[in-house]
Amino acid sequence: MGKSVKILAIIILVLVIDQALKIWIKTNMAYGEEFKILGLDWARIHFVENPGMAFGITFGGDYGKLLLSLFRITAVGFLIYYIRQLIHSGAPFGLLASFALILAGAIGNIIDSAFYGLIFSESSYHGGVAQLFSAEGGYAGFLHGRVVDMFYFPIYEGVLPRWIPFWGGEEVLFFRPVFNVADSSITIGVLTILLFQRSFFSSQKEETTPPNASASVSASDHTDTPSTPTNPD
Repeated sequence: MGKSVKILAIIILVLVIDQALKIWIKTNMAYGEEFKILGLDWARIHFVENPGMAFGITFGGDYGKLLLSLFRITAVGFLIYYIRQLIHSGAPFGLLASFALILAGAIGNIIDSAFYGLIFSESSYHGGVAQLFSAEGGYAGFLHGRVVDMFYFPIYEGVLPRWIPFWGGEEVLFFRPVFNVADSSITIGVLTILLFQRSFFSSQKEETTPPNASASVSASDHTDTPSTPTNPD
């Protein structure tokens, strides 16, 4: 199996898992509804929708949402081109897999932004489960849909000890963001590149660095030159 096929398989697998979970959440849970994972208080499925960036970050209202969607589409186009270049250059599979995870995550969230507003009715509190292809139509236009998030890990919730500088005595919740499979895929891909694939970029930089000028000068100093004949007398 070639690298291209493996990369495509990773992208499809992430997308299938991401979209299947999002569609199930959308059509089975009301907005804000949650349940514990394996009975754990600090690991929950908590349904929210994100109109902005990853991990619940918002950005600039409707125009910000449109710009963000267009930026994601542009980024996906660049990633596809870059991955193809890496494959042709013989990049290691680990690096390709990392970029495939980033690409899959980006595509997964683009699907939500582009199409979920068209194909789903509005989700609401108190039992308001969204309908897929509702007769009333969707809740938003093209590229204005909201990203479905569901993973919530409030590992620690309490008051910080007063001896801690600046934040002592304040209430804290860690980990607050709610995220999805696509966000996780992007995060894992980026961290993998930073932690394990930096050597590839270092070697690429060395290959494209021009020869040192001082080395050229040194080489010229050793060039054979005719010696001045001496008088035998």
